[in-house]
Amino acid sequence: MTLKQQSCEACRKGAPRISEQEARELRPQVPDWKQIEEDGEERLQRQFSFKNFAEALAFTNQVGDLAEDEGHHPALLTEYGKVTVTWWTHKIGGLHRNDFICAAKTDDLYGPR
Repeated sequence: MTLKQQSCEACRKGAPRISEQEARELRPQVPDWKQIEEDGEERLQRQFSFKNFAEALAFTNQVGDLAEDEGHHPALLTEYGKVTVTWWTHKIGGLHRNDFICAAKTDDLYGPR
């Protein structure tokens, strides 16, 4: 089953972060995402391009709906012609499988351009 076909699982404080090996296995399903470190926490981040602010805002709202459906919430930065989405699991201070699932679903929302 691909990442975009999966659903997020409830994540409790103290749940294990994804291992580097697991991350390497999942990255091919979200190849346009960067794994970054911010405030000492690993995160997945991608910038999406649009023709104008209205399209960027519409996409932001779609990602917001996805986040509510999955019970997992990203950082979203909406600007003229672009949206930056950052997924990580706040409760564990790093990456969980849920972040890769949501990244794949975000890619699916964006679709081919």
